[in-house]
Amino acid sequence: MKKATIALLLICGAVFAQQKGSFTDTRDKKTYKTVKIGKQTWMAENLNYKLKDSKCYEDDESNCQKYGRLYYLNMALKACPKGWHLPNKTEWEAMTTYVGGTGTDGKKLKSSSGWNEDGNGTDEFGFSALPGGNGYLVDGFDYVGIGYSGRWWSANDGEDNGNYYYSMDYNIESTSLRSTYESELFSVRCLKN
Repeated sequence: MKKATIALLLICGAVFAQQKGSFTDTRDKKTYKTVKIGKQTWMAENLNYKLKDSKCYEDDESNCQKYGRLYYLNMALKACPKGWHLPNKTEWEAMTTYVGGTGTDGKKLKSSSGWNEDGNGTDEFGFSALPGGNGYLVDGFDYVGIGYSGRWWSANDGEDNGNYYYSMDYNIESTSLRSTYESELFSVRCLKN
């Protein structure tokens, strides 16, 4: 029984390893890790392509190197490189359902280090979600959440005219879809066309 279990784990590990890859953004020559989850190929790190008015958390370039840049929705919709796009709600939901659905999807997608207060995940699928926080404009501009929360824009899929993002928090094991204003700055994960 032990030998069979070990063999199965090695086979599963080999299959998972084959699902990882990388690509280089021809616009700025940055290379990004990728991962195949179900039938979708996702960036395995946040986009860090510099567009006018995109920001590094607290305007610190080292935060962009670790967490990627933060974008307003109008930028996020056109930030992904050629051959990639901002995923819509249906595409996000396909991925979160594949990894186990509401209740444990956040824990399985969060990186195994980098989250404050024991909020790390298991990173079972190689998505490596980090808590890059977000920026917002209300009576002035401010940043919040680095180390505690990750926020990723979602494209509208035609169901309504709302602005949505996917959220992961250090103290919650699931993801959540939330609505917001266009004046927020969130991270971007691109999905392969």
